[in-house]
Amino acid sequence: MLSTRSLALAAVAIALPLAGCASGAGKRADLPYVARDVGTLYTTAKDRLDRGQYKLAAALFDEVERQHPYSVWARRAQLMGAFSYYLDKNYTQSIQSAQRFLAVHPGNRDAPYAYYLIALSYYEQISDVTRDQKITQQALDSLGELNRRYPNTRYAADARLKIDLVRDHLAGKEMEVGRYYQVRGQWLAAVIRFRTVVDQYQTTTHTPEALMRLTESYLALGVKDEAKKAAAVLGANYPGTEWYQRAYELVEKHGAPVPVPALVAPAGPPARDETPSPAPATN
Repeated sequence: MLSTRSLALAAVAIALPLAGCASGAGKRADLPYVARDVGTLYTTAKDRLDRGQYKLAAALFDEVERQHPYSVWARRAQLMGAFSYYLDKNYTQSIQSAQRFLAVHPGNRDAPYAYYLIALSYYEQISDVTRDQKITQQALDSLGELNRRYPNTRYAADARLKIDLVRDHLAGKEMEVGRYYQVRGQWLAAVIRFRTVVDQYQTTTHTPEALMRLTESYLALGVKDEAKKAAAVLGANYPGTEWYQRAYELVEKHGAPVPVPALVAPAGPPARDETPSPAPATN
């Protein structure tokens, strides 16, 4: 085992030839093949990671795997490389690296962390509700898979919190589209969107508004009974809200002209207040 002083000297010795390999934002830093012993190479990669040089750290961890593919260090470096890419905001590469780890080591004790990195990498790419939500759905699917496979891990506990945020975000997208249709008088299309929120995202913060918008839309279509049902559900579950008061007043008018709904600012992406800890060491 190399001493701390020896490792530090080794890191300095190879720092200069590696320093020029970290250029090109968002791209992998391709290193020339220079044979190095696995301990020195891994320790240098970890040193770069600790210094916040995430791109170079990722490239060096990849180099450990390339030069010493059958060592225990390679398995460790594979996951640390995925983590480094994540910190560098190179989420696509982080996902690919974590997926490669799972393909080679599906039963490894660090597999939950690999699933966690994949889910986080999708989660960090979620955009506001005015944009396409394909990434948001991928984040939800990945978080759900982690929770199903490893429900008792600390990663799954965090995943469950994020699932609620992501579902709320997807419901916000449905609301945004539904309001768009309402403003243009496309009431049936609006109903479909608001019903999706009520049926599929009923535990989110958007449900009270969705029920009120359903009341508006049904009245505009002349379907008074359905409007009353939506308002009744709203009153039973959210009796003290402004949304119920508005729905009640509309139903009381028995289908008077429905006002153009007030525009609501689109919701932003879910709050990102969690940062993963470094990958657990693998013995």
